[in-house]
Amino acid sequence: MTELPEDLVSIAERLERERPVPTAAFRGELRRSLGSAADGAAGRRPASLWPRVGALAAVGAALLAMATAGLAGTGPLAPSEAGKAAAVAQR
Repeated sequence: MTELPEDLVSIAERLERERPVPTAAFRGELRRSLGSAADGAAGRRPASLWPRVGALAAVGAALLAMATAGLAGTGPLAPSEAGKAAAVAQR
């Protein structure tokens, strides 16, 4: 392991010493609020979680199918002669 230059060591020590630390009251309040949030409604799954997961998976599969069809040269996103003509006309 390489040694750090003395000036960097002194800066690192100063940063460690002067690092701001939250008060004990703040830390206690934070612990209580996080604990109650995990035990309460924030810790529960929504009732419609699995239908949402299924819908997102279906949309993802449809997008992958469209991209695959486009790469194969078919489908709604495939390059066409009309698209090439429009691209040339815009130049």
